[in-house]
Amino acid sequence: MSIKIKDQPFYIQSTAVLFGLILLVYVLNILADILVPLAFAAFLAVLLNPLCNRLERMKIPKFAAIIIAMLIMILAVATVFYFLSTQIIQFGDSLPMLQKKFESITADLKNWVQATFGIQITKQEQMIKDALNNSQAMVGKTLNGVLGILSVVFLLPVYIFLMLFYKTLILNFLYEVFAEENSKKVSEVLSETKTAIQSYIVGLLIEMIIVAIMNSVALMLLGVKYGILIGCIGAILNLIPYLGGIIAIALPVLMATVTKDGYSTQLGVVIAYIVIQFIDNNILVPRIVSSKVQINALMSIIVVLLGNQLWGVSGMFLSIPFVAVLKIVFDRIEPLKPWGKLLGDNIPTQRMLEVWRNRNKRKAVLPNQ
Repeated sequence: MSIKIKDQPFYIQSTAVLFGLILLVYVLNILADILVPLAFAAFLAVLLNPLCNRLERMKIPKFAAIIIAMLIMILAVATVFYFLSTQIIQFGDSLPMLQKKFESITADLKNWVQATFGIQITKQEQMIKDALNNSQAMVGKTLNGVLGILSVVFLLPVYIFLMLFYKTLILNFLYEVFAEENSKKVSEVLSETKTAIQSYIVGLLIEMIIVAIMNSVALMLLGVKYGILIGCIGAILNLIPYLGGIIAIALPVLMATVTKDGYSTQLGVVIAYIVIQFIDNNILVPRIVSSKVQINALMSIIVVLLGNQLWGVSGMFLSIPFVAVLKIVFDRIEPLKPWGKLLGDNIPTQRMLEVWRNRNKRKAVLPNQ
């Protein structure tokens, strides 16, 4: 006689779920080098799929249509990298001057700390040296993340091509692996997932371009050196929800501190970036980024941090679309709907909570009557 988990006491159910999560996280961590490129490729393949379909409707063979779509994507990415590389070259030319200015500011800061807190300069230098030694593991992890990103770049074209070429095979597998009575739900989940990923990624790209323009214009008006480069980097960091925006503000403030006297420019940078973040969070994200991907702020921060812990920088970028796909699945499966609501951005009112409490009280009273 088979024993179902759902018929067991709560502590057995929770133990089974916890064990399953631990096993899943372990597998995801061990197979990161394989799964990260596949995850990026899957999202990009879904993004390129409409273009491939349109080219195929123009009587272009499937093989050629995929190649053309990928070449268009590669050309767009290469254009962005070429633009950024020209800015980075200019930044490199001024690096000795910036380094000298930074050393001068550091020396003034050490003297201020000594005069204010009584900490000798030699002790400060030893503290900095100890901190750098303790951060070697972090640097190594970051280097591994960079190497992982490079491996992703080289594997992506191969994975994207094969996923687009075998998309009918993959879809057929997804339909057949579930029972026939669930085929309608599977079709709805796949359709909503495709639409959500496409609109989400396109929305993010449009948002990134607008934020990059606003950042660059603000920094150039404030006279911050390399404003275009820092503004574009800030827009890329802005793709990491909430946490990226904080890092994006620190970069121009640091540059203004190194290259300018006084603190008026730094204050202007902070005010400008706060205004840009307000416009981004209240106008751009709700209207441009797909409304189908509505993950609340608390869950967004948590999944970004978990993604970083699991897969590093790649995990931070993949976390939100991955959770958005999970939410679509949860919303379609009755026992998992509460988890979908927990991830979502629809906050129940106090009246709704009272209705739920009253309903549960009636359920508890009825069996005794």
